[in-house]
Amino acid sequence: MRAILDWMMPELTGIELCRKARETEWAVEPYLIVLTSRGATADVVTALEAGANDYITKPFEIEELRARVSVGERIVTLQQQLSDRVRALEEAFAHVHQLQGLIPICAWCRQVRNDGNFWEQVDSYLEKRSGLQFTHAICPPCREKESARLKPPPPRRP
Repeated sequence: MRAILDWMMPELTGIELCRKARETEWAVEPYLIVLTSRGATADVVTALEAGANDYITKPFEIEELRARVSVGERIVTLQQQLSDRVRALEEAFAHVHQLQGLIPICAWCRQVRNDGNFWEQVDSYLEKRSGLQFTHAICPPCREKESARLKPPPPRRP
């Protein structure tokens, strides 16, 4: 957004409008030019401190106004491009972060591939990266399965 504001406007001065515009959240900040007959240095400073990007005093040359508006358009375009790139980088970062959360795990032996492209046990992988410590136990289904496997076969009947 670009706007040319006069210092003296109905209901709201250009300076007040600059302040309100700067208090508002924008995807791309508006480019505000104050065009006024007030030409004292203190007035220029007041307008710029209120948030104006540029200041032109009356009477003015139309070529100068066009040139300043052109500068404003370039700045707004650059800000939009920068905003788009920041958004794209944030999306890419979120995607990379999601990919870093993926751990390749072998469907057969349940080992995981680490950053060095070596395979290791899940518990040692997690211990190195997160500081987790594991205690070892055996769950009831595994205990039953292993107990059945380790039981001696029943005696043969003659």
